[in-house]
Amino acid sequence: MLRLGQVGFSQRVRLEWLDKTAYLVMAGNDRAAVNAALQAMLSDKLSVGGHGKGGSRDKTMVILRKTWLTVPKELVCLRDEGLQLLARLPRERHLVVHWGMVMAVYPFWAGIAAIVGRLLRLQGSVAAAHVQRRAREQYGERETVSRAVRRILRSFHDWGVLQETGEKGVYAAGAVIAVEEPGLIAWLTEAALHSRATDSALLKEVLGSPTLFPLRLATIPAQSLGAPSPRLDILRQGLDEDVVVLQR
Repeated sequence: MLRLGQVGFSQRVRLEWLDKTAYLVMAGNDRAAVNAALQAMLSDKLSVGGHGKGGSRDKTMVILRKTWLTVPKELVCLRDEGLQLLARLPRERHLVVHWGMVMAVYPFWAGIAAIVGRLLRLQGSVAAAHVQRRAREQYGERETVSRAVRRILRSFHDWGVLQETGEKGVYAAGAVIAVEEPGLIAWLTEAALHSRATDSALLKEVLGSPTLFPLRLATIPAQSLGAPSPRLDILRQGLDEDVVVLQR
């Protein structure tokens, strides 16, 4: 899967911009109409250095489109179900769906989320410098990586999943959203598997992954997870471990 080795998500993206993009797609707008609406929305928000191909506005629009409009073909079904979830969930829970979709489209986002989630579990806070160091160890000593990490951390802060502390460059966990609906948990599980290099994993590892640090997923029977999604299989391994398998 090519996107596993790409950074891709290199801009600070606000939650309301993803919401707007998803609503435009739900309404049946084509790419030209979505582009025009996003240009208008971002005109007074990303104007400095934002004009032309390769500018900040152009790069942000690419991220927004790729998340909800021009998704990779293997994510079309996930995207379509995600739009249905957004249509029925209250706005304050839209973060759950956007998190899952961005994670599936941009595994780099998922990788940075995993680093942040592990640090929060270990020490209750996370320093941007520590995230940068671990990201460079994992993805290479590239300015592209460092810049993308900075902007993803700012996005995490904008989304409210990280909050500033009194110490510069150090964050604490923000709001955590409880997720109890089997259908939504199944959808998140599928999204998480798309962000990985393999199509299968222990179910408990997926549901408890630090990648999902802003979410608290309920413990549900494995069979309740496989039922809502025809693209997930649940296999028993040993006496008491379940493996979830993504059917691509």
